[in-house]
Amino acid sequence: MLETKSVRASAKAVGVHRNTSFRWRHRFLSLAMHDRPERLAGIAEADEMFLLESQKGARKVDRPPRRRGGVATTRGITHEHVCILVARDRTGQTLDFVTGRAAVTKQQLHRHLGRRLAGDVLLVTDAHPAYRVFAREAGIAHAFVSLRLGERVRGAVHVQGVNGYHQRFRQWLARFYGVASRYLPNYLGWRWALDGERITSPERLLRAALGVFHI
Repeated sequence: MLETKSVRASAKAVGVHRNTSFRWRHRFLSLAMHDRPERLAGIAEADEMFLLESQKGARKVDRPPRRRGGVATTRGITHEHVCILVARDRTGQTLDFVTGRAAVTKQQLHRHLGRRLAGDVLLVTDAHPAYRVFAREAGIAHAFVSLRLGERVRGAVHVQGVNGYHQRFRQWLARFYGVASRYLPNYLGWRWALDGERITSPERLLRAALGVFHI
């Protein structure tokens, strides 16, 4: 897992069936995915990324099946996409949440970020109105850049840190050739464990899988 081997390659390496390899992958991640900072402080960037919703492996599918690597039936962000909200402060501390389908709402921002941002934080986002309303109602400082108008950096105001995290996650996730949306929290936890070499040894990964994060 530290080398991001596929299910089949991992099964071959340790001499088990591929289904056993798959089950143990997610057992290792079931607790590790909760290893997150309590709060973000200082300057915290937040932005969403969207992935085409996948019901891979589901017994019942609530839409016509699509081929692997398929595309949405309509352009833009729709209910065919799963929204992943990522917030990351300038020290690299990161929170991520699968908020559901379609664009993030202020209610979802309150639910996921409301108690996870320090009172004196500066929240930096794009110009999505949900962030402005959330910040005003939560009583926290807020600044934004208008990406649609070509504004990407204004002094310390930018979302390049969180967007870089998005890019690394997408590139890393692509090697799995399609991940069921219900497993996205596990893969987000896996990527967070690897990002910045937070977990570098099998022993530390085993401890995280057991829920022992700080020993």
